[in-house]
Amino acid sequence: MTEQLAGRLGSLWAATGGPTQYAALSEAIDVDVAVIGGGIAGLTAALALKRAGQAVAVLEAARVGTGVTGNTTGKVTSLHRLAYTELAGRHGPETARIYGQANEAAIEHVAGTVANEGIDCGFRRVSNYTYAESERTLALVREEAALAGRFGLPASFTTEVPLPFPVTGAVRFDNQAQLHALRYVQGLARAVDGDGSFVFEDSPATGFRDGTPAVVDTELGSVRAKEIIVATNMPFGDNGTFDERCYLHRSYIVAARSDAAPLESTFLSVDEPMRSILTIDVDGVSYVLAGGEGHPASEQVDSAERYRRLSGFAQERLAAGEIAFRWSTQDAMPADGLPYVGRLSPDFRHVHVITGLRKWGLTNGTAGALILRDTLCGTRNPWAAVFDSTRAVRARGATPAAAGDVAPPSPEPGATVPIRSDLVRGSGRVVDVDGAKTAVYVSPAGKVSAVSAVCTHLGCTVEFNAADVTWDCPCHGSRFSTDGTVIQGPATRNLGSGQAPA
Repeated sequence: MTEQLAGRLGSLWAATGGPTQYAALSEAIDVDVAVIGGGIAGLTAALALKRAGQAVAVLEAARVGTGVTGNTTGKVTSLHRLAYTELAGRHGPETARIYGQANEAAIEHVAGTVANEGIDCGFRRVSNYTYAESERTLALVREEAALAGRFGLPASFTTEVPLPFPVTGAVRFDNQAQLHALRYVQGLARAVDGDGSFVFEDSPATGFRDGTPAVVDTELGSVRAKEIIVATNMPFGDNGTFDERCYLHRSYIVAARSDAAPLESTFLSVDEPMRSILTIDVDGVSYVLAGGEGHPASEQVDSAERYRRLSGFAQERLAAGEIAFRWSTQDAMPADGLPYVGRLSPDFRHVHVITGLRKWGLTNGTAGALILRDTLCGTRNPWAAVFDSTRAVRARGATPAAAGDVAPPSPEPGATVPIRSDLVRGSGRVVDVDGAKTAVYVSPAGKVSAVSAVCTHLGCTVEFNAADVTWDCPCHGSRFSTDGTVIQGPATRNLGSGQAPA
């Protein structure tokens, strides 16, 4: 039996967001823009285009907001740890300035959308801090504050940091925000659906074709459109381009109950191990969220130990109470540090992409959506060149980058496959069943599930993640539930059926 971890498996947002009930696409329809992906980027783009007079259709493979957006921290901020020092060093100060202005505009767009559409998502203004605990990292936050201030961002350096443990100082951004991420995107979906525009759930795209019209296919229907936006975490249909220009990074969050009132600030550490802190009241209950412990998804780690360390941090340093929820997520990290927004490749005329949001999807995804709104409406956008998806980017690992920005080489597909099948309840293992690699899981109740262990992305062999109860691909980070359903890409197809061992 797998060791019991504290907290319910699944995000606070998913547990408190409530259900959505949009029908699956079951016919052929015509719209101006088809959007693949019902998360922050796709739904923001869809609503912005609808408000600009376009008819849109959103195709979500599962339920609205249940992908990366439903597993976020809920921070809406332009302060992304030490992003401005990093981007100025790699791309020059003007690029870093534009990145900051795009994210600041995204905050205001979210605030305006909440107000204009009447979305009840707990949106509130807070300050955001990147804090240092050592003298070495204190110099880094001083530099970040000065640089961001020169870019016109709401930055200041301070040694007054409202945390319950000592720190040496921080860069502070004022007039930032936080929200219940799932309730926000559910509000976007409600505003999109109707008046000739559509939201479809349980409608995974099986493929698309560029052309006039461009077409997106699902198992039961299709959407003909002038333009297509691929707004999944990792794109598909790009012939592997973004597998080389991005890598998936996994991080972990625990949400603990708290007797204290929510803080008026959110926090992120410079020192390692990195810690993200947010407090929020949801339906009258206060929670402390502690995140971090990240690593490239291809790196094999003890996920249970990562949750235990975060739980200990929340309880020992933030005076948190019982751990209520725990979850992990994976984000597409761009090789050169900048998101990708624009055409899926130079060869596509009517297929566009938003990806590589570097863990700040609530603002970078919003900014990317606004870029595509302007592009598809024939309006010049001042950030488009910096985010341009067709820019020249060296394959990941080719150029030294900031710590944590480059993934290690992927393992060979199917390098090891255990052949033992003596499974205990609450565990999973890849076994050999009549020569086929089979992913076998036995639930705590004793129910056996068997699916193919061959990842549907590029054929690597999945491995069991006991802490999250998922099948994970060690090569490119695809994740599947125990019944083989895709949770996160780049895979777009479920694992095939498998035969349980005798």
